[in-house]
Amino acid sequence: MILDRIVGIYHFLGDRAPRDVPVVEPKPRRVSPWRRDGKALVAMVKAGDDVRLTIEKVIALLGGLRLAISRGDRVLVKPNFNSPDPPPASTDLNFLRAVVGILLDTGAKVTIGESAGGVWRPSRNVFRAAGLFELARELGVEAIPFEDRVKDWVRVRVNGDYFRTVTMPRSAYEAEKLVYLPCMKTHMLASFSGAMKLAMGFIHPGERRGMHLGHLQEKIAEISLCWQPDLIIMDGRRAFVTGGPASGQLEEPGIILASGDLLATDVEAMKVVLSYRAKSGLPENPWQLPQIVTALKHGLGAGADGYVVIRGT
Repeated sequence: MILDRIVGIYHFLGDRAPRDVPVVEPKPRRVSPWRRDGKALVAMVKAGDDVRLTIEKVIALLGGLRLAISRGDRVLVKPNFNSPDPPPASTDLNFLRAVVGILLDTGAKVTIGESAGGVWRPSRNVFRAAGLFELARELGVEAIPFEDRVKDWVRVRVNGDYFRTVTMPRSAYEAEKLVYLPCMKTHMLASFSGAMKLAMGFIHPGERRGMHLGHLQEKIAEISLCWQPDLIIMDGRRAFVTGGPASGQLEEPGIILASGDLLATDVEAMKVVLSYRAKSGLPENPWQLPQIVTALKHGLGAGADGYVVIRGT
């Protein structure tokens, strides 16, 4: 354990982004295919004992997977394995297994990709500790710790207020579809870690340190100028309503959300967290969170009147 921390600190301080990588344009903007009367949809269901059945229900309530993902699509699934800590610090393996199984049954070609944060790197150690490699073998898919692919990077031109370019994994940039699996939790530094914050794991570790040198939340939003997910499925069965990302006050909302809209997903998740009246550090109005304000400025999702929540059992 002590040796792992020493190695982690070495990576945290010593990782450098590659210089000689191609500069590319952002992927085309995604418009959520799940809409009603021109408004984006967020589906929310109570979780039952069968997690796969619950996920199938929330996708069906949204309008069906085939509106976004078709047979043969190369899909990259992005879970949350910043550290090997148990859910909701990290993605529940049964949740991940269920989502990948649903995608495979649709005929998609699935890859799982992630990069651990801070002193938990190298990511392959987190994959191993969390059982992610074993799960990938079981399902017959590839699990990619992004920084293991030394040449698997592109520099995406974003022209944001805080970034001009962002170094991101080629495997994600070249995927035809992206599926995000965020947890529901507060975050000591970023206030909230949901769908938008999940994209932090794409940034090359050598650039990630600079995220924390001011305006962290605004920078988090600008990562999504590179691309937006096709589908978000958030595990809200358990949530940190204080602290985070690795530990905090644990509650059990017992819900799962699905959407194609980053802002709508995170705002509805924050409303759930705020309902516990804990010292979350979140503003009473989620639309005032800098992550959301910046993302809305850049047109990365629906505004307050631009989406509809549909609920199921």
